[in-house]
Amino acid sequence: MVRRPRQGSHGAEASFPGVAVASLRRMTDVLIATDADAVFAEVEAALADERTRVVRVRSGQEVAGSVAESTPDLVVLDLQIGNMGGIAACLHLRHEAGADRLPEVPVLMLLDRPADEFLARRSGADGWVVKPLDAFSLRRAATAVLDPA
Repeated sequence: MVRRPRQGSHGAEASFPGVAVASLRRMTDVLIATDADAVFAEVEAALADERTRVVRVRSGQEVAGSVAESTPDLVVLDLQIGNMGGIAACLHLRHEAGADRLPEVPVLMLLDRPADEFLARRSGADGWVVKPLDAFSLRRAATAVLDPA
């Protein structure tokens, strides 16, 4: 699911009409925050290719520093990460970007259940995928968040 676009956002429609799923042309760097090796492996397998590099941090506290250092094209946040989860990390990114201390970056949230969509929407996530993950859904959601046309 992808939420409606904010001003200056990379949001898209939830149905993904006309999305070219095969290519993430604009994306070169993806930052994923997860402490689960299996989740990282699934995201890396779905998104990494010759034009896309996937970098991992293992805690929500590391996300803002990584965004400040490298400004990724997409941030993927696992809802359940240690003691600063995906919701808190997304809120932190949005507040820091609102204060011009960090660049605005699109965020894709990995949710545990459909009921968590409310939290993803409230945190300012541009899109979300409900686990269990599959490569097609991840790639489709990432493409939609980055290229809503």
